[in-house]
Amino acid sequence: MHDYIPYGCQDINQKDIDEVVSVLKSEFITQGPITPQFEKAVASYSKSKFAVATNSATSALHIACLALELKAGDIVWTSPISFAASANCARYCGAEIDFVDIDSDTFNISIEALTNKLREAESRGKLPKIVIPVHFGGSPCAMKEIYILSKKYGFNIIEDASHAIGAKLDSHMVGDCHYSDITVFSFHPVKIITSGEGGVACTNKSELASSMLRLRTHGIIKSEKDFCEKSHGPWYYEQIDLGFNYRLTDIHSALGLSQLSRVDSFVKKRNELAKIYDVAFDNLPIQRQILQSSCYSSYHLYVIRVKVKESKKSHIEIFKGLRDANIGVNIHYIPIYLHPYYQKLGFELGYCPEAENYYSEAISLPIFPKLSKKNQNFVINNLEKLIL
Repeated sequence: MHDYIPYGCQDINQKDIDEVVSVLKSEFITQGPITPQFEKAVASYSKSKFAVATNSATSALHIACLALELKAGDIVWTSPISFAASANCARYCGAEIDFVDIDSDTFNISIEALTNKLREAESRGKLPKIVIPVHFGGSPCAMKEIYILSKKYGFNIIEDASHAIGAKLDSHMVGDCHYSDITVFSFHPVKIITSGEGGVACTNKSELASSMLRLRTHGIIKSEKDFCEKSHGPWYYEQIDLGFNYRLTDIHSALGLSQLSRVDSFVKKRNELAKIYDVAFDNLPIQRQILQSSCYSSYHLYVIRVKVKESKKSHIEIFKGLRDANIGVNIHYIPIYLHPYYQKLGFELGYCPEAENYYSEAISLPIFPKLSKKNQNFVINNLEKLIL
């Protein structure tokens, strides 16, 4: 039996370990000097003005929505092909959620579908307060077009860039918030870099950064100039919002800060692996994710869509065949609205046809910096045997 090959895997080196150990030996392991250093480094890398670290990207999405004053009666739109957190963040705020179908080539939100849906929503007086484009697999959405639509229809933008640190769109780093209010990154172990668990929300707006910093720490402030009442003494602080305990520890931040120094090399390696897959699949009945010409993907995922009518086996047979060969393929994702929770809200099969077509064909193949040439060839060869 071939050794198990996961679809994604962290790459931890001795420097990462040493940095974490250093924090464990220090005076502060939770709220110390390392998390602000990590935030500053992420902001510098992404070319944004501010970065707020949280204990997960889910938490970052939640406080991003709250910072934009999302509330009951408001509406959020996002992609159905994402992890549930992209939609759950709206529900945490009591807002309604809706979905925009994807583009069949890019697997990101379809600009045509978004444009048509906005036009129709305007006629009904049901425009979204926030749109959350998801940079699926690390491939940036058509942010300029979404931004132009936001100015016409008056919605805010949160980029869910959980897959996309290190990606670029035109001359812009994903995370510079040139076309959005807030951008959220994830540092889960299978992502581009990891802090164990963790996320960051980037923004160029000081008021949003201040709000998110407060919300991630119980809604508490400690700066005397911001107090509502006169300070009782040097120990004094005030809770001015109903916030959360969403802080990232210095232990996690130390790992994230160390990993950040290698983000470009990780993304470069992922692009090299993607090119090998691209060449190998040229003559197979497989559709790959198409990048915009101006995009540089971080390739968190390498997803294929199997053209089942041209394949000798079904989608599920190919998936099981790869799993039987000890290849840890996965499917990203089940359309969010097909989960029972969202069906209880009234969503039904057929709501986003292209997302459902995608789901019936998609398979995520292994891609991560430590994937060896031997193991990648093993994946390719087994897929060819199953399809041809």
